[in-house]
This record gives sequence, C-alpha cells and structure tokens, in this order.
Amino acid sequence: MSTTTPLVSIVTPVYNNAQHLQECIESVLAQTYTNWDYTIVDNCSSDGSAEIARSFAEKDPRIRVIENKQFLRALENHNAALRYISPASTYCKVVFGDDWIFPECLEKMVSLAEKHPSVGIVGAYALEGTQVRWTGLPYPTHMISGREICREHLLRDLFVFGSANSVLYRADLVRGRDLFYNEAHMNADDEVCFELLKDCDFGFVHQVLTFTRVRPGSMSAMSGNMQTSFPGFLNILLTYGRDYLTAEEYEARLHRHICEYYRFLGKSFLLNHNTTFWDYHTLRLTELGVGFSRLRLLKATLQTLFGALLNPKDSIARLLKRRYNQRWADRKLDHEMRELFFGPVGQNSTEKRTSRDPAQ
Repeated sequence: MSTTTPLVSIVTPVYNNAQHLQECIESVLAQTYTNWDYTIVDNCSSDGSAEIARSFAEKDPRIRVIENKQFLRALENHNAALRYISPASTYCKVVFGDDWIFPECLEKMVSLAEKHPSVGIVGAYALEGTQVRWTGLPYPTHMISGREICREHLLRDLFVFGSANSVLYRADLVRGRDLFYNEAHMNADDEVCFELLKDCDFGFVHQVLTFTRVRPGSMSAMSGNMQTSFPGFLNILLTYGRDYLTAEEYEARLHRHICEYYRFLGKSFLLNHNTTFWDYHTLRLTELGVGFSRLRLLKATLQTLFGALLNPKDSIARLLKRRYNQRWADRKLDHEMRELFFGPVGQNSTEKRTSRDPAQ
C-alpha cells in the first residue's frame, strides 16, 4: 500500500430510513480507515431522516447532507448521490441507509485495491440478515480477471458481486459514467459490474465486511417476491453474453436460462400470483425481445403438475401452503410493488411517498 492514504468518497442515498440511519452513519464513523468524506443524499424523506443526518454533519466536517428538491425514484437517487463524490477521491463506497459496514471495511478493501492497481471493483463476504453471502470465490483468491469472473458468473452462477452496498469502486470508473447505474433495470448493480469488468480486474476480501438488513417492504424484499433476478440475468446475458462467452456457450446458456425462467413461471402460475407479478414478467420478456409465450408457460405448468403427481401427498401439500403464503405476500405488497416496477400511480414526482425502500 502507498505511503499516502487515498481518499474514499462514501455516499448514502436515503429515503425514510430514520429507524436505521443512525446505525448506518455510526458504522462509517467507526471505520479504522479515516481518510474519507461522506455525502448523505436525502430524497424528500418525511420521517426525520434529514434531521438525523444533519445532526451528525454538525459534529463532523467530513459529513455533508444534500436534500433533493424533487423526489427521485430509487436508481435515479443512487445516480444523483454518486455525482456528489469528491473529484479528489480514489475510491467510492455506497452504504445504504438501512444497512451498515463493519469497522475494517474500508481499510481491507482499499488495501487490496492499492496492492492491485488493475482492480476496478472490490467485493467481500456480506452478512445478509443472519446469512453469509457471496461465498463462491475459493480462498485465497484475492484477484481475478474481470473477464474470467464474468464468465464464471454466466456459465456457473458464481455470483460474488453482491449489491452496491457490498462492493468498493474505483472513483474514476464512477466519474466516467454520467448514469452509473442503468435506471431502466432493477438489477443495475449487477449490470454495471459486467460493463466495468470488460476493462479491469475484480478483487475480493475473504472477510465479512458489510451488513444488509432483511426486512419486509424493502426493495430487496419486493425484488425477491417478484423474482427480478430472472429477467435481470436474462438482460445481462443478452447484453453482455457475447462479450464473455463463445458463440456456442452463449446459445447454450441462453437456452438453459429461458427454460429455467419458464419453469419458474410455471410454478408461479400454480401459486396464483397477482396481476402485478404477471404484468411485470410479461413486460420484461417483451422489452428484452424474447417475448412471452403462453404455450411455453402451459408446458412448464404441466411439467410442474406432473412432478407433483409423482409425490402427491408431500408436493401438493407444499404447493397449497406456498400458494396461500404467496397470495398473502402479494396482497401486502401489491401497491408498493406496482409503484416500484411500473412507476407511481396518481402522484407526481415532487410528492413525498409513504412507502420506504423503493425510493431510497
């Protein structure tokens, strides 16, 4: 590591995170690495989040608070926050308002990046609720070619990028893109890794360095309920597959994923998801140029039913239980999910929302 400590710009996009924001900010203040500046961007919160942020900024000159004059949707606010990183920073770290980072997070990530100048993104293990995630890269691999890790992701589902909360970016990569995240896609944090890793390497710290909170109503919870990972991976495969795979590998992987996608949709049909779910997946398949096939859905549904008939007592009981639980979850989240995936209904962009994470 160099004799001087490079500046790290930390950003936290906030929307109604008052319940957890203090813990988030305190985790930044507790870092063993101290050469950082910290920008908190409040997105028209109505719960006192901005006041909490300002109370910390008054005590520490490294912290500043920006308050949006107009409400922005989630990824718009993330991109807006990243535009405030310091022109002098070498690295950039996103920390979400209801999550936090462990004390050695910056120190460990910066140290690895400084040892390997070709690394553009640094990842690490993350604690998601009580589960350790992003564990696929064998120890002691600390650096891998960007192209190789993307191939491993596409071919063998080796997913180590995590979320924006779990990685460190080189700041020049962030400054080099006006829209760092693709605002059209929910899985934009994955997508940007495939774009950047065409020209840089990936570093990994084999230590739990970040914490992601698991809670109902969060953007991650809604994405999980809608299973946005299926169209998200399809988008990445269609956009970047030919950059990282041979023609034969690409065609085989695309065929396999579409088959997996329809098997999931077939099970979902039996679970009786609501119209928001089907509108979302029909729209995404159409937007991605694949199209929605009722025939393939019928075949996948029949295959699921046939599998259940082979073990009727256990399979049908599980199916009925999941069907009931799914309808309950859909009813609780339907309004929030429809606004998140299709835009606000009956509100303009300057109004303050009462839902939480989708606007963070």
